Amino acid sequence: MNEVTVIIPNYKGVACIAACLDSLKKQDFRGFDIIVVDNCSADGSAETVERDYPEAQLVRLSENFGFSRAVNEGLKRSDSPYVLLLNNDTVADEAFVGNLYRAIQADESVFSVAAKMLMMKKPDRIDGAGDFYCALGWAYASGKGKKSGSRSRVRDVFAACGGAAIYRRKILDEIGWFDEFHFAYLEDVDIGYRARIMGYRNVYEPSAVVYHLGSGVTGSRYNSFKVRISARNNMYIIMKNMPTLQIILNFPFLLAGFGVKALFFIFAGYGREYLSGIKRGYLLCRESKKYPYSSSNFKNYARIQLELYINTFRRILEFIV
Repeated sequence: MNEVTVIIPNYKGVACIAACLDSLKKQDFRGFDIIVVDNCSADGSAETVERDYPEAQLVRLSENFGFSRAVNEGLKRSDSPYVLLLNNDTVADEAFVGNLYRAIQADESVFSVAAKMLMMKKPDRIDGAGDFYCALGWAYASGKGKKSGSRSRVRDVFAACGGAAIYRRKILDEIGWFDEFHFAYLEDVDIGYRARIMGYRNVYEPSAVVYHLGSGVTGSRYNSFKVRISARNNMYIIMKNMPTLQIILNFPFLLAGFGVKALFFIFAGYGREYLSGIKRGYLLCRESKKYPYSSSNFKNYARIQLELYINTFRRILEFIV
């Protein structure tokens, strides 16, 4: 049994999956398996994996079940103590897998380790250096658009971006796998949030570098599908993970945060999609289970709440300065 299993969810990745898998062949760390979970692609990408990459286990799903289900299908077929998630539109630096592995292995309290994601088309710019979350109900990638030389120190983050991150399997089994209600987008923030509630840490490791194309499947930063499902999942994360008292405490911030985004998407031509997603996210909470509250985790909730406030003011300052 290898120490790490790399799980790559794939959907219509014919233009990028080969480069992703080629970069894994060049890793200086050898103790890992590869599972590619294909969401019923009809573009030939699954056939490319099957034909040209026999070292990768290919799992074919009967339809497009989304990112979360694809990850969970990969988890079912792995038994390694660490699981590394990787987007199909990425190219990994040679030390990527090894540096993530060493970072997570060093501390039992760490649930996930986020990689340094650089923009593939602008490699001198950061695409993401771990994810943060604030009381406005906004999740955002740290360092996005900043120079690649910045964000150069190890630090705690709210959650790891599932596009390039390693997770401790033992904690995944404890807090639950990826929530398939999400389908795609913000599922990584949700699982990082759950880990934080249970007192675990999420860390950013700048020495683990990956180049990310971005919007490899949807084709653009904003589109009807992405706006609708992201809005839905944004609401779902709050209703699922925050106890009622915490929702009340954050309500003025949440109202402002969702209001600002609603105005932005209305002017961008996606107002109907955004508002529809918010409504669906509220209804989704009735169909799923709220993450159980325990008084034994009160200190963790308090720590998270303080962080939400701090991140809110930091985010506002970023816009002002």
